[in-house]
Amino acid sequence: MTSLDLYSSVFVRVTDLYSSHPVCRKRLYMEVFEYTRPMMHPESGKFYQINPEEYEQPNPWKDSFQQLYKGAHVKPGFAEHFYSNPARYKGRENMLYYDTIEDALGGVQEAHFDGLIFVHSGIYTDEWIYIESPITMIGAAPGKVADKVIIENTRDSTFVFMEGSEDAYVGYMTIKFNPDDKSAQHHNAHHCLEITVNCSPIIDHCIIRSTCTVGSAVCVSGQGASPTIKHCNISDCENVGLYITDHAQGIYEDNEISNNALAGIWVKNHGNPIIRRNHIHHGRDVGVFTFDHGMGYFESCSIHRNRIAGFEVKAYANPTVVRCEIHHGQTGGIYVHEKGRGQFIENKIYANNFAGVWITSNSDPTIRGNAIFNGNQGGVYIFGDGRGLIEGNDIYGNALAGIQIRTNSCPIVRHNKIHDGQHGGIYVHEKGQGVIEENEVYSNTLAGVWVTTGSTPVLRRNRIHSGKQVGVYFYDNGHGVLEDNDIYNHMYSGVQIRTGSNPKIRRNKIWGGQNGGILVYNSGLGFIEDNEIFDNAMAGVWIKTDSNPTLRRNKIHDGRDGGICIFNGGRGLLEENDIFRNAQAGVLISTNSHPVLRKNRIFDGFAAGIEITNHATATLEGNQIFNNRFGGLFLASGVNVTMKDNKIMNNQDAIEKAVSRGQCLYKISSYTSYPMHDFYRCHTCNTTDRNAICVNCIKKCHQGHDVEFIRHDSHLGYFHNNYNPLLIDIAFITVEYIFCQIL
Repeated sequence: MTSLDLYSSVFVRVTDLYSSHPVCRKRLYMEVFEYTRPMMHPESGKFYQINPEEYEQPNPWKDSFQQLYKGAHVKPGFAEHFYSNPARYKGRENMLYYDTIEDALGGVQEAHFDGLIFVHSGIYTDEWIYIESPITMIGAAPGKVADKVIIENTRDSTFVFMEGSEDAYVGYMTIKFNPDDKSAQHHNAHHCLEITVNCSPIIDHCIIRSTCTVGSAVCVSGQGASPTIKHCNISDCENVGLYITDHAQGIYEDNEISNNALAGIWVKNHGNPIIRRNHIHHGRDVGVFTFDHGMGYFESCSIHRNRIAGFEVKAYANPTVVRCEIHHGQTGGIYVHEKGRGQFIENKIYANNFAGVWITSNSDPTIRGNAIFNGNQGGVYIFGDGRGLIEGNDIYGNALAGIQIRTNSCPIVRHNKIHDGQHGGIYVHEKGQGVIEENEVYSNTLAGVWVTTGSTPVLRRNRIHSGKQVGVYFYDNGHGVLEDNDIYNHMYSGVQIRTGSNPKIRRNKIWGGQNGGILVYNSGLGFIEDNEIFDNAMAGVWIKTDSNPTLRRNKIHDGRDGGICIFNGGRGLLEENDIFRNAQAGVLISTNSHPVLRKNRIFDGFAAGIEITNHATATLEGNQIFNNRFGGLFLASGVNVTMKDNKIMNNQDAIEKAVSRGQCLYKISSYTSYPMHDFYRCHTCNTTDRNAICVNCIKKCHQGHDVEFIRHDSHLGYFHNNYNPLLIDIAFITVEYIFCQIL
């Protein structure tokens, strides 16, 4: 009788029994297979259990039996009993039973049956299970099957798949490697599962454990090694969980990989697996480690709460990681170093203790379309000659900078949203570089962009706005190029430059700030060219404290304060700028400052064109100053300037007209500006410098009093000299004005 005839005979007899005694169907099925739920086997390499009440057909037990009846059974101690009691097992006398797995594999080789092996409840120890044919081996037990069928080895690899096992299947069992000497070096070559060249078995619904402290629980190695490992639990191992190397590939789906002493997954030496929907967590080392040219495609995995990085890439490794969640790591989320590469696309990276992404030591990954948020440190940290393309990410809510670039690193950062951070947006320091373009940086607690300590990034076409401090901050020899950006609506200045910094700032729009547009101070430098600076609450450009920038061809207009304010020893070259429609002086120069103004047009201002006060000087050459409300050029007492070829024309001269009409200057300025003219004090009325009185008030209100000329100046000059707005006693001026009106 052939094996097919044998199984046909068994099938007919047992199914007849099913038909004759429907009440006994479940009991008989469980007696043969032990399953408490039907195990369906619709096609080769596919097994799954069902709930009978959810099955669409009327008899799931019968359908399952029809799919499984050809199998042989490994049931230690049962074979002798079975064959000794044929009457008891009538209808099943042609079924095959073995005491060991090795015997069953021998039966396959001798063609006693077609290769489906049921391994029943029990612990099977130190069997030599070398699979080199397309057998199917599945656990058979009640309840949770894999917990009841345990196969372990203490000396050698528990399962070894060799060439010839292309379509083999092993499922629903616990596979252990549990050596007596757990640290012996020869166990490096021993594993729970060893899958070698040119074989592609399916490993399904298995629990995999290794207590060995060297090697790995699962090793897939060699050209053509391409298993499918799915629904397995690779956890609590004292070494690496899953190791894929030497050009091996394979598909690894829906596995639980946790609490392993070393990496949950290692991929090395051109290994290139496809890893989907795995849960990799609570590792005592890194979650996934790709190195030495390891590759792989990782999709929709949940990687969290690992002791080191969730995902580490090193030494020319080049994985692709798509739509994974990498979070709550005890260090960083993703760590790319020592010339690592990789593509990280559309992942969620959040709540890690260190940076969401670290890139260092000549690594060059692509980070695209990720959400990187709520980290306990920064979002992306690039240092130590790191590179990379950082593109299209949403980076927000991190405790430190959204992106940090330092120590000669030079990434490309573009099309990102960097916002609502508890620190700054982008921080470039310690000779950091990079091309930073077309990002939106907004609503960060500190500066939108910081550039410091010898750094030279290029920032182009970014929108940097709505920050709670400065927009872009250059300090301590920060340099670089700031070009074609929109910088607006910051609580502090749009741009600040200080302490030796010397950036090139050109073709930007800097507007809508709740403070000034650009502030250059404490020996700041910079080339500020072709910008549009408007609608800021304070001066469009401030230059002070020994700073010496160059401003060329800028349009500085419609400010709610002055156009350019230079004070406290500020210098600078202002050349070919258009300064117009500002609420205060187009250019105010004060307190020992000495800039050069050349070929500027200063016009249509609502106060003075140029005011120079408080011992300041200036060189004015070839400027055009026209149609300003108060007048063109105002020089305080004691001020000497160098002038050549300026045109001061067609100004409205509202101050001189008011004086000639006998009006108080308060009528012209109210308390919103402080025009420059002759101011006095009255000894009779016991006024002080705080209560400076205009010439018409002296003539009307203080006629016949003992008065003293103070100086030709504006109160704004005093303000910039002493930083004390109380020098202007608005209440006194208002009362003086009302009294003059009565007179």
